[in-house]
Amino acid sequence: MSAVTKIRGKVVVITGGARGIGLATATALKSLGAKVAIGDIDKKAVEESGSARDLDHYGVLDVTDPVSFTGFLDEVERTLGPIDVLINNAGIMPTGKFVDEPDQITHRILDINVYGVILGSKLALTRMLLRRSGHIINIASLAGESHIPGLATYNASKHAVLGFTDTLREEYRGSGVSFSSVLPTLTNTELGSGVTTPKIMRPAEPEEIAEAIVGLICAPKPKVRVTMVAGIIAQVVNALPEAVGDALARSLGSGRAFLDDVDVEKRKAYEERVRKD
Repeated sequence: MSAVTKIRGKVVVITGGARGIGLATATALKSLGAKVAIGDIDKKAVEESGSARDLDHYGVLDVTDPVSFTGFLDEVERTLGPIDVLINNAGIMPTGKFVDEPDQITHRILDINVYGVILGSKLALTRMLLRRSGHIINIASLAGESHIPGLATYNASKHAVLGFTDTLREEYRGSGVSFSSVLPTLTNTELGSGVTTPKIMRPAEPEEIAEAIVGLICAPKPKVRVTMVAGIIAQVVNALPEAVGDALARSLGSGRAFLDDVDVEKRKAYEERVRKD
């Protein structure tokens, strides 16, 4: 059965859908006949992106606000029908030394990256369980299986997403609802701007992540890592004795990629946007 056949007509909600991985995924799914709804905290960006790609529904969504999230899902179901797939994609990645991270930024990372995923999953799952059908896809990161200097709180948030998603998969086994995690490497989006890719690895393109998500919707499985090479490297490093794995990661440049090697000017616009209230 082709991807078009499996995806056509499915109602898919994507958080953080105005740009980057979320928008690439929305574009790919729309081209395959899905009914796509994107939500984003950035009103101007989500309206421009949704209109430009003729998406079925788009609007402001604050994933940290239960009223906003509930209202968004209610409106999608009123206009498009029952939600088949929720893709919890919204997330931020401020970089820098942990002790220099303001408490407000720590809370912001955890509110969006963790609570937003938990809240969205709960709201969608409640609806899906009644129908014994649905799929929740949470965008984690290879950082969720590793520890990268300069990303302490972000790493913690993505470890949490992986543990949360795996637990739901077991807790609701046999319910008719599938749960998947997507683990991208550093990706060519604004989130990764100004960051140097570790040696022997290349950044992923958002379209590659979108392709992986399409594959998950067609054939659900617990996890997918993108790129394949980055995923293999991460798994090898984790399988080694800790001291050896850490040394290998440092030799590839992971200790500097999000600290000393960051191009501050190239990253400035992103950091300012995600750090504002």
